[in-house]
Amino acid sequence: MLPQALFVLNLLSTWYLVGLIWMVQIVHYSMFDRVGEDVFARYATDHARLITPIVMFPMLIEIVTAAGLIAWAPAGVPRSWMVVGFALVVAIWASTALLQVPCHSRLAGGFDVQVYRRLVSTNWIRTVGWTVRGGLMAVCLWRLLMAR
Repeated sequence: MLPQALFVLNLLSTWYLVGLIWMVQIVHYSMFDRVGEDVFARYATDHARLITPIVMFPMLIEIVTAAGLIAWAPAGVPRSWMVVGFALVVAIWASTALLQVPCHSRLAGGFDVQVYRRLVSTNWIRTVGWTVRGGLMAVCLWRLLMAR
């Protein structure tokens, strides 16, 4: 029962984050440069405050369940795939902490086109990482369903 519960929570949190990161990458970040310099610092600060609870809770669920799946992988899913999935989560967290958060912190002081471009370009790391993770989890789900 534990492997299945971990798998479902991981699958749901991952796919929630896949959808969210694509919306942020394609819609939200693409409009940062349209806010206006006079109100951008407030906008950036509000963005960070409002997005954090929307992102942080699913990210915590994802990393905890991804770690758990290494120990308790569902029957029929190679443990090595769970290790790869966990490595992707670690890479996403590292990108967030080392690249995107510093960009957001700098943008909270006001719009800077170079920092904005860095944010958008480096966010592709998370976008691709979560998309690959989502694909991996979908393949795992397919294997589990076909084994029945």
